[in-house]
Amino acid sequence: MSNIKEKVNRMKNITITQTGLNVSAVGLGCMRLTELDEAALPRYIEKSAELGINFFDHADIYGGGECERRFGNALGHTSLKREDIIIQSKCGIVPGKMYDLSSEYILSAVDGILGRLKTDYLDILLLHRPDALIDPEDTAKAFDTLYKAGKVLHFGVSNFRPMQIELLKKYASVPIAVDQLQLSIPHSVMISEGIEANMTSDGAVDRTGDVLDYCRLNGITVQAWSPFGGKNGSFIDDNEGYPDLNWVLGETAAKYGVSKTTIAAAWILRHPAHIQLLAGTMDQNRLEDIVKATDLTLSKEEWYKLYLAAGHILP
Repeated sequence: MSNIKEKVNRMKNITITQTGLNVSAVGLGCMRLTELDEAALPRYIEKSAELGINFFDHADIYGGGECERRFGNALGHTSLKREDIIIQSKCGIVPGKMYDLSSEYILSAVDGILGRLKTDYLDILLLHRPDALIDPEDTAKAFDTLYKAGKVLHFGVSNFRPMQIELLKKYASVPIAVDQLQLSIPHSVMISEGIEANMTSDGAVDRTGDVLDYCRLNGITVQAWSPFGGKNGSFIDDNEGYPDLNWVLGETAAKYGVSKTTIAAAWILRHPAHIQLLAGTMDQNRLEDIVKATDLTLSKEEWYKLYLAAGHILP
């Protein structure tokens, strides 16, 4: 296999501003790794790299740690070098406790993550969910300890609102580089609340604290999770739940000679915030369709037509 850096350079990529990391615009979400036979996993990781993906997103809660363990084992059976890929993981969701962002827990969680992944360091660690009982000063101590020990190079959050990030930033000496947020064509409240500003419509309700604009203003990269998520699972081919959207997706896909999945992914990548899309599929053909979106730029007219077809409105 040719050098992964060459492959990534052929794919549309983005720079996580606060880190300087050059990452593939499409990252592989590893929540469903246990769906693959362990013997097939090394090839799937290599195939992802051949497509230009250098970014792998984990969490200690995925499969109760089994997804990280399998990835760590599989990576040793590929031709990839650790320094050529970017590994991100998350912690903070704790069965029985609900959430725990204490320094004690984070330090212990990271040791477990590193052990399962068979690596000495994480490129990025995210706090998986906000904890109402967070002591931000204590949480920030864990960041400092991990950074100084070389166990984590960069830090971020997931599903955090702007003021929750600001509270953490007050005590953290390291930048908050990422906020991983749910985003798809139907589930795009962070976009609709800006478009429908000063209206009385449902889409105008501020549910995110203007998190998209906040992240852009502060150089925080938005990572989109569940990029094909709708009210009944995936909205792709859900003609009962999203008939208009699927009609427009099909029309646009036919125009470009690609799949509906490619168009749905291109819709996210078209946004000027340089959002990174996290693809959680374990189907190689579907992953290839998603990656094709990096070579396609929707027009404004096409982007808004898809937005409206999902049920959103414009003033």
